[in-house]
Amino acid sequence: MASKIPTRLYLSEDEIPKYWYNIRADMKNKPEPLLHPGTLKPAVAADLQAVFCKEPVKQELDETTRLVPIPEGIQEFYKAYRPAALVRAYFLEKTLGTPAEIYYKFEGTNTSGSHKLNSAGPQAHYAKEEGIRSLTTETGAGQWGTAMAMAAAFYGLDLTVYMVKVSCEQKPGRKALIETYGANLIASPSETTASGKAILAAAPDTGGSLGCAISEAIEKAAKTENCRYVLGSVLNHVTLHQSIIGQEAKAALDKYGVKPDIVIGCAGGGSNLSGLIAPFMGEKLAGKSNARFIAVEPASCPTFTRGRYAYDFGDSAKTTPLMKMMTLGSGFVPSGSHAGGLRYHGMNNALSKLYKDGYIEARAEKQTDVFEAAVMFMKLEGILPAPESSHAIKAAIDEALECKRTGEKKVILFGLSGTGYFDLSAYTAFNNKTMSDHIPSDEELERGFATIPDIAL
Repeated sequence: MASKIPTRLYLSEDEIPKYWYNIRADMKNKPEPLLHPGTLKPAVAADLQAVFCKEPVKQELDETTRLVPIPEGIQEFYKAYRPAALVRAYFLEKTLGTPAEIYYKFEGTNTSGSHKLNSAGPQAHYAKEEGIRSLTTETGAGQWGTAMAMAAAFYGLDLTVYMVKVSCEQKPGRKALIETYGANLIASPSETTASGKAILAAAPDTGGSLGCAISEAIEKAAKTENCRYVLGSVLNHVTLHQSIIGQEAKAALDKYGVKPDIVIGCAGGGSNLSGLIAPFMGEKLAGKSNARFIAVEPASCPTFTRGRYAYDFGDSAKTTPLMKMMTLGSGFVPSGSHAGGLRYHGMNNALSKLYKDGYIEARAEKQTDVFEAAVMFMKLEGILPAPESSHAIKAAIDEALECKRTGEKKVILFGLSGTGYFDLSAYTAFNNKTMSDHIPSDEELERGFATIPDIAL
């Protein structure tokens, strides 16, 4: 196994990026603007500041600043768990018998077990600087809720987390960890908000969705004094913060003169995918790269592969600004798959635009196939992957096997966005062969599409 390239390609603490990279600045075709839900005019800062903190709003609306300085306080926060390792998957390569080189960027070494802390820290930092005392948020599988609970505790902020009910039931360990950090966790939909009550009245047995949880978190923030809402995906200030993933990966690869031919990330709302591909996509937009970019989503929630490109709301109660994105409709409620972080009806609008313009490929994978890939990876590389991350593993294995078939030696980079130690019930279901694959019918998708507003823009 002798090689000039080590198994782990580390950066030093001094090499942690000092800037976030704003991919929109390099996009010739910008994503369409957010729209105010009442006037249908482009949203301005004042519209968003009723719910979000001021600095994230500024970042959300900025499409021209290419490199955004990371404040010193956030740089110090990052040093607690960054830089994250970039790993050459030698054992996986050998077992597959592929000529491909496979690398993965591992974001699961912090206590939250995922990449989510990269944006939770900055959002809590900005809230503290603004004098905000409490925050609300939603979480699907619990990675974001855990990360936000960690950040809120670090900065001395109160936090209420609305966790999708089915995920809350599947992952009691996440609930325990979030509450240990001092946050108040509520299974969503709940009786604590008007939006939650309305959802329960219409569907008493619902397992909930991220759209439901977002509605409750926004309502709670709007009705609570000196409180703001924070979120872990979809919007552009979140993907901006996550660009640290790709920048670190690129810096490590550059040390060895390695350039990826294929970059793969799991896709739910878009934070991990966008963060990983950002600097590599920037090179492609500049005509300096021919790399392929693959978004991998669950077949149970096929936003890219079967969704529509339209203006839609980000939540079930239809209170958020309208976003032009790939969507299944804010009323779509996905099945209770174990990849709870990918159970969202919409996709980040910049990623959606890149997909529509042909820069990103997308594929949907069945849950059982994804877990089969996860178990193979775990046995070979020694890391138990999160169900979400395992979608990227499945695609990376498929691409490596295609290289084996053709004899091409390609460089494959994928994002291992988190660990699966709070997902053991899912692995138990896979081992016991009680795991099922739900692929929504066209009729099910049509019910979601029917909730997309009719806006001819």
